[in-house]
Amino acid sequence: MALGSTLATVLLSKDVALLEGLLAFGVLALLQWAVSRLSVTSARFRALVRSEPRLLFEHGKIRRDAMRDERVTTGEIEAAIRAAGIGRTEDVGAVVLETDGSLSVIAGSDKVLTVLAGVSR
Repeated sequence: MALGSTLATVLLSKDVALLEGLLAFGVLALLQWAVSRLSVTSARFRALVRSEPRLLFEHGKIRRDAMRDERVTTGEIEAAIRAAGIGRTEDVGAVVLETDGSLSVIAGSDKVLTVLAGVSR
């Protein structure tokens, strides 16, 4: 978003010189590359800048502490369940807040949900 905003400002504003805009664009791109590179090579840095998936709803029970910490409402969880085509919360195995901010809905099952192994509770 910052790159797009910078580029738009350079193209549309007469107050910003082309060279200044290109320099700002280059600095932002370099910072993005550095953060990505460090995230891949350093587990400590990755833990600092990236979030972990968080379990918000499990087997019909809302995890209110997790919802409060992540600032997610019951309405948002219900909307994600509806978007997944599920009509009853009792039929939901889990709802996970993913690292990109999206909500994943996993249908209920009698079996252990192994996809939740790496999810913070």
